[in-house]
Amino acid sequence: MYLNSKKGFTLIELLVVISIISLLSSIVLTTLNGAKAKARDAVRKSDMLQIKMALDLYYNDHGSYPLAYGWSWGGVSTATSCGANGTTSGSDAYIQGLAPYLPVLPVDPGPQINCSGYLYSSDGANYKLLDHGTPESAPTVGQKFYDPVRALYTTQSDHYWMLCSGEPACGTW
Repeated sequence: MYLNSKKGFTLIELLVVISIISLLSSIVLTTLNGAKAKARDAVRKSDMLQIKMALDLYYNDHGSYPLAYGWSWGGVSTATSCGANGTTSGSDAYIQGLAPYLPVLPVDPGPQINCSGYLYSSDGANYKLLDHGTPESAPTVGQKFYDPVRALYTTQSDHYWMLCSGEPACGTW
């Protein structure tokens, strides 16, 4: 009988197991990141359609869309540097007057970088709603949320999602 018998794993066996676990973990994390981006896109589309519905209800009651001089930024973490308050509810909300139709305005679900968030502009007769700075994806040509005005933007912080009331807002702003 051997008194010096050792039980356990060798260093090579441990390194092989650790490398396999690391490889599987990286594959799972990569897959999850893609799923998270798609989920944020779904939330983004839903939020923008919800705002559009509130704007349409406002238009039906008032005969015009809420005015916005320039662009109103919504829900940005760096609001002061973007020239916005980032407020999502009440009389100071980034789309003023929508409180009865949409009590709390949504914010972009993605990372809040480079003044990212929802933007709204309107002259009363038309409006344009953008989502600025969504680095994980951008709508492609033919999608409802595609913005032809900003189609050539290529930097990470310049991807845009768009909804608008119609021409001239869709094609020129």
